[in-house]
Amino acid sequence: MSDKQASTSSLTYAVRAVVRARPEVLWARLTDAASFPSWNTTVSRIDGTIALGQKLSIQVPIAPGRTFTPKVTELEVGRRMVWSDGFYPMFRGTRTFTLTPGPQGTEFVMEERFEGLMLPMIKGSLPDFGPVFDQYAADLARACEGGR
Repeated sequence: MSDKQASTSSLTYAVRAVVRARPEVLWARLTDAASFPSWNTTVSRIDGTIALGQKLSIQVPIAPGRTFTPKVTELEVGRRMVWSDGFYPMFRGTRTFTLTPGPQGTEFVMEERFEGLMLPMIKGSLPDFGPVFDQYAADLARACEGGR
């Protein structure tokens, strides 16, 4: 289930889910840009290579006609990945993916933090990412749980 935290200077959405699969199964899905739309209904298209320092081009159904261009700014293979977009201090979005193995499977956490001077002006125009994050986690679980 997703969670939202808002303040004057930041807006954060997060989702946590336990996926009954090994971390390497989730990691393979999360880093294969070409296959994203085949399993993830929240992504229409990703161009680029999901690797440290690489810039991606992402289209999503929630924002038709808009292309997001985050850069992979951190990458710890099989455990953690960070995508960042924007120019701080004006406005930046940072999405962090974390995988933690556990007795029931892998805990998947995805968090997106928006921050910057322009946030108060545009916060009202941002969509509610809660349902999108919930769907993202459900799609990942469905795609991975057959590949234990």
